[in-house]
Amino acid sequence: MADAPGTGTGTAWEPGPELLRVARLDHDRAARRGYPEAVLCEPKTPDQVAAIAAEVAAAGTPTLFTRVREDQVDAVLTALPDAHHDAVARLVAWPPQPPAPTGGLVVVLSAGTSDLAVAREAELTARHLGRATELVVDVGVAGLHRVLAQLDLLRSARVVVVAAGMDGALPSVVAGLVSCPVVAIPTSVGYGAAFGGVAPLLSMLNACSPGVAVVNIDNGYGGGHLAAQIAAG
Repeated sequence: MADAPGTGTGTAWEPGPELLRVARLDHDRAARRGYPEAVLCEPKTPDQVAAIAAEVAAAGTPTLFTRVREDQVDAVLTALPDAHHDAVARLVAWPPQPPAPTGGLVVVLSAGTSDLAVAREAELTARHLGRATELVVDVGVAGLHRVLAQLDLLRSARVVVVAAGMDGALPSVVAGLVSCPVVAIPTSVGYGAAFGGVAPLLSMLNACSPGVAVVNIDNGYGGGHLAAQIAAG
């Protein structure tokens, strides 16, 4: 294991016994991959999240806490009081300020307001991974003029991320308008036959326009991470 980031001790970081009962953090991820550690909070207990946050604070490891429930927010902020909490994205980022942006622009589209939480998670992930980002909300295919009004912005992007539920048609439309890759995120928004995001997932996998990469349902973190990697060069 590499030296703990920010410690300046020249010794490997050793997690405490309390943390080893619930998690083994990847303190070397930033050095190895160039991107921060990430912790999926939603399935964990507040006590587990608190132990992880305390370890992050002690080691000085840049970390994104994703899918943070309301009853877990205090557990993170108690250990990392200066961390940035975004309630819409359900994300807590530490350090709070993203790095200075490098690479190309990541444009994130939310097909509808109902897709905003996933789109915002993708945008903030890409931003804290070191990319400049722009978020555009409510430009679904029910009113194509709304997408066409964003053409200049879309064509300035190195990669476009599209979060869409219902029929999941927006990524295919966008990919037919731009020359850059499109990262599609199906969301669990829609009526019964949307099957909790399966319908838009299948639509995106069957996109008519080439150049569409699809991540899992509601996976804003994964979509933002992939976009940041694409836009790195």
